[in-house]
Amino acid sequence: MYSPTPDDWHDANRARWDERVPIHVASDYYDLDAFRAGRDALPAFEVAEVGDVTGKTLLHLQCHIGLDTLSWARHGATQVVGLDFSEPAVEAARGLAGSLGLGPDRAAFVTADVYDAQAAVPDSAYDIVYTGVGALNWLPDIDRWAETAASLVAPGGFLYFAEFHPLTDSMDAETGSVVTDDYFSRDAWVDAPPGTYADLDAPTVHNRCVEWQHPVGRVVTALVAAGLRIDFLHEHDSAPVRRFGTLERHADGRFRFPAGRPRIPLMYSVKASRPAEHQG
Repeated sequence: MYSPTPDDWHDANRARWDERVPIHVASDYYDLDAFRAGRDALPAFEVAEVGDVTGKTLLHLQCHIGLDTLSWARHGATQVVGLDFSEPAVEAARGLAGSLGLGPDRAAFVTADVYDAQAAVPDSAYDIVYTGVGALNWLPDIDRWAETAASLVAPGGFLYFAEFHPLTDSMDAETGSVVTDDYFSRDAWVDAPPGTYADLDAPTVHNRCVEWQHPVGRVVTALVAAGLRIDFLHEHDSAPVRRFGTLERHADGRFRFPAGRPRIPLMYSVKASRPAEHQG
């Protein structure tokens, strides 16, 4: 239900994520054995949209257990840094990096709140600042996020993120065809669903969570206000999880609406760049 932001939102969310780390590490959803064996955790469209990362530095905000972060290292990034507010998640990411033979000089992970990233990460700026799916909904202040992320983009570099489309949060869970909630609500969504997307039946105790939806226009405007230039905003008809009961899984592992029915965007992605500094 929508409500004013509770004072304990941060503690509640962190307790929820801390508890789910070992569940995720052991889950078929993340399949760490396959990842260690070479499976790429990144969707093909992200790899295509980000482009060649060879020789670049990359900062991943809200990295969870680090699969996406480490995948960028496999794609050629010279250094990747992952940041997450969950210490168990960061420890899992460090362990995974070690099992791949990637030391802290190549893949480093730090525990910090995303809003404190500027003071927490090893370098002042990165060629690429990246955020994966399911991140922005955990943040109450999208303007502060945009300012923080933009401040870490090096001149000539860019921010890239792919996220669930906020319209999906306004539609009925079964069909995705009926508007049931206010797209423009600024209040927090407080809920207590058990389990986790990686294992719906997993027994869990810390279930309370606090989330926010951020309309696409607000996110883009916040990035522009923070000094970045929007290179593209793409909307996508697929998602990595079954956002609605009627979605069908395709051969690429992604979920889409059945053929013949009207679609709405399930995800969107944005690339926003910082112009290179003029020379002399």
